[in-house]
Amino acid sequence: NSSFPGLEQSKMIFVPNENGKAAPGAFDESGYYQCYGDGSSVASRGSEALTGYETLDAPPHYDFYANTEAWGRRRHFRPSLYQLRANPEDESRPPIYEETGGQMERGDTSEEDEDELKEPPPEPTRFGWVQGVMIRCMLNIWGVILYLRLPWITAQAGIGMTWVIILLSSCITGITGLSTSAIATNGKVKGGGTYFLISRSLGPELGGSIGLIFAFANAVAVAMHTVGFAETVADLMRENGAVMVDRTNDIRIIGIITVTCLLGISMAGMAWESKAQILFFVVIMVSFASYIVGTIIPATPEKESKGFFSYKAGIFAANFVPGWRGKEGSFFGMFSIFFPSATGILAGANISGDLKNPTVAIPRGTLMAIFWTTVSYLIISATIGSCVVRDASGILNDTLSSSSSSEGCIGTACQYGWDFSECIKNGTCAYGISNYYQSMSMVSAFAPLITAGIFGATLSSALACLVSAPKVFQCLCKDRLYPLIGFFGKSYGKNDEPLRGYLLTYIIAACFILIAELNTIAPIISNFFLCSYCLINFSCFHASITNSPGWRPSFRFYSKWLSLLCAVCCVVIMFLLTWWAALIAFGVVLFLLGYTLYKKPEVNWGSSVQASSYNIALNQCVGLNNVEDHVKNYRSITPNTCLNIGFFPHIPGGPSESAVENACSESHVKWLNQRKVKSFYRGVVAAELRSGVNMLLQGAGLGRIKPNVLLAGFKKDWRSDTPQATHSYIGILHDAFDLHYGVCVLRLKEGLDVSHPSQGHASVSIDAELQPGTVFQKKQGKKTIDVYWLFDDGGLTLLLPYLLTRRKRWARCKVRVFVGGEKDKKEEQKADVLALIKKFRLGFHDVEVVTDLYQNPQEHKCLLVHQFENMLGRFRPNSNSKQDSDCAPSEEEQEPWMISEHDLERNKAKSFRHIRLNEVLQDYSRDAALIVVTMPVGRKGVCPTTLYMAWLDILSRDLRPPVLLVRGNQENVLTFYCQ
Repeated sequence: NSSFPGLEQSKMIFVPNENGKAAPGAFDESGYYQCYGDGSSVASRGSEALTGYETLDAPPHYDFYANTEAWGRRRHFRPSLYQLRANPEDESRPPIYEETGGQMERGDTSEEDEDELKEPPPEPTRFGWVQGVMIRCMLNIWGVILYLRLPWITAQAGIGMTWVIILLSSCITGITGLSTSAIATNGKVKGGGTYFLISRSLGPELGGSIGLIFAFANAVAVAMHTVGFAETVADLMRENGAVMVDRTNDIRIIGIITVTCLLGISMAGMAWESKAQILFFVVIMVSFASYIVGTIIPATPEKESKGFFSYKAGIFAANFVPGWRGKEGSFFGMFSIFFPSATGILAGANISGDLKNPTVAIPRGTLMAIFWTTVSYLIISATIGSCVVRDASGILNDTLSSSSSSEGCIGTACQYGWDFSECIKNGTCAYGISNYYQSMSMVSAFAPLITAGIFGATLSSALACLVSAPKVFQCLCKDRLYPLIGFFGKSYGKNDEPLRGYLLTYIIAACFILIAELNTIAPIISNFFLCSYCLINFSCFHASITNSPGWRPSFRFYSKWLSLLCAVCCVVIMFLLTWWAALIAFGVVLFLLGYTLYKKPEVNWGSSVQASSYNIALNQCVGLNNVEDHVKNYRSITPNTCLNIGFFPHIPGGPSESAVENACSESHVKWLNQRKVKSFYRGVVAAELRSGVNMLLQGAGLGRIKPNVLLAGFKKDWRSDTPQATHSYIGILHDAFDLHYGVCVLRLKEGLDVSHPSQGHASVSIDAELQPGTVFQKKQGKKTIDVYWLFDDGGLTLLLPYLLTRRKRWARCKVRVFVGGEKDKKEEQKADVLALIKKFRLGFHDVEVVTDLYQNPQEHKCLLVHQFENMLGRFRPNSNSKQDSDCAPSEEEQEPWMISEHDLERNKAKSFRHIRLNEVLQDYSRDAALIVVTMPVGRKGVCPTTLYMAWLDILSRDLRPPVLLVRGNQENVLTFYCQ
């Protein structure tokens, strides 16, 4: 691969054409010829001999991490490790990775299928953060309590204490909103709303139970809001003398008709439902405007008799302090009544599958809805408390005449010429914010608009719940965590509408509407919502505290400790509201949790519970390093992955006793414990380094607690050591690839050297004085970690720098990502790489497209090419040597580390690439704290081990910073999905 095309063009192959000239994108080798005067140089050979070398190593590409296909282009697939390392002469070649502008690839597509693909599939309706989340959440938060109970709460608690209640409620919902935003931005969110967020974070056990409860609570909430609407209509009918049967049956009839109409709007599609929500939003906004205008208009005598005097400092001062009355007259009594009005913040998240970009829409829309609704509650409580007195009779004759004395007058109204003393003393005042629930209608410039606002608030909340419940339940049904519910998971139409779920929700809502008394059901609904909030906050805390690499939310403005505090507060509030309802909620959760634990569904979502289980097991095993062996604990097994290999010669009888004792000595463990190194130790006795490492690679670990990356030091003395030693060293890397390990080679100016067998262990020796110092034992400061993400290995090249920056010693380092690209597409390729990294949520923002990565080396640096030639000199075969006989094994079989002319020819382009890459590293990263480079892969039977070693050497040669060569096993270690 002699030209790196970046993200937009996923593959360029170096293949000469019929004329013997390199195809576009290949090296221009003319610049190399002038560095040499003879014909024996690697760089002086003609390009016509390069046909044997092709690389399938592909640059980073979005398709490698996506699980969906894009319309209009072919899907790309990352080559496997087997394909990259296979001999093209022995194995069938995998498909070439090239960008196509045609239709997406679906295997062997028939002509009929191709005809079907001529037209793109219909695009489903998707909503942005304003229409899809903010408006929906605001409508669900605003409700009957805003219009009918907030003035009364203000009279009871006073303006000051009411603000405390509002802000405390908003703090709880706000922190829950932050936790929701963090979870929703930790990968691509699908449909399922709250259930999807909790289940993919905490796992199917808690997620499934709370999902079922949340869906049921939303279905019952439809009935609650509908009955609130029906009660208002029934009361208006009674005031005008229109009664169908009686009040209870009238509520039932109106409620059933209403919920049936709402069902029709919902089943018509999300577009119609969203338009209806906008209509309700406009109605509520108009009602607010009417109320604000009403507070400014001078009061009429009729309104004054009912306690409204427009803005007065005396009224504000009197109403600022509490005036508790009745059995509910306490702070927690008012809080329990108000708090349900602050719920509804999950209305937008519950339709996550219908949002254009959930990771942006959910945080922005939810938090904006919480902010604006909080502001509206604060404004209404302050204005109503500044305009209306607590008690008024509503009688026009209760005025203070100019001749009468105000000495015996009681109440704030006495200051404004009204005497309501009699009704205050007798407790018979019918008006004032302490007695009249319709105070907002009385203050409003046009009272019917407030009634319309009540209708809009109740119907919009009912409609939002009617949509939320089936969406959540549909996702739960598709996961098949519980029996007998899969029938309701079927989707219809381009938006995957859960029509069966709508009908089920309608039936549940209709049943509760027929009861027509929801005073005992409403607390249970509130507790179920609070239970959901509790688990959302706990999910955020748990995912953060496990320190899982998969927890990388792009939304950073959250705190794990605030989430934990809010989770505890939700539990406390549940019991403060209605203790028996809280017990019912927790009882149902525990029952469903027990069922899921018993059935053990076969799902794997990478939850924080799994990460926590791994962390606990790992920490407990590491803790055993500090426990000395005892005869009573003989059955204990301690897995070890810090490796040490003792060597013995090939003599009869196997290893000596001293070799075994040295490898298994407790001094190694003590050395690790003294330096507080959290790692396991494992000693192995083997005849040679390669066989010992192979034993450790296959035997290290216990169950799931096993290593997945081999970290090796760079063999600095490979040119002076025996060719067999170099062959064995490269063989270790190949063995690790064969066993599906990732491989890292760290090159330092000192330390981590595997030049000698006595230092063949992974990291430590017995004598601490023999250990060289390393640059990793101090804080790195404000330096850079330069990542050269040249080829896609599954993301390990990016993940390791990210994990480093999570440690205190590297926390201040800035990560810079370098990719290769073309000069005329530089900005486009940079945007593509930034978009891909953003989806990984790694927090890397500095991307540089190196357009001269595959140009010829600079003329004054042709010395590098000479150095590379000198490296290979002693591994070139003697041209005068001849075979003793035709039947004798070839020199290549006898000495596989030897580099033939044919090997040089077909690997020439790749050799040039690594020489040039070293120049680039010298130019861009001479002051970095660490350089991370995608490690090249050599093909078996094509690239001799010594040539591969020369590539690693010339690539990392003479660099001041440590160089970490990284190659994953071509399987994803990064994802932009929630599961």
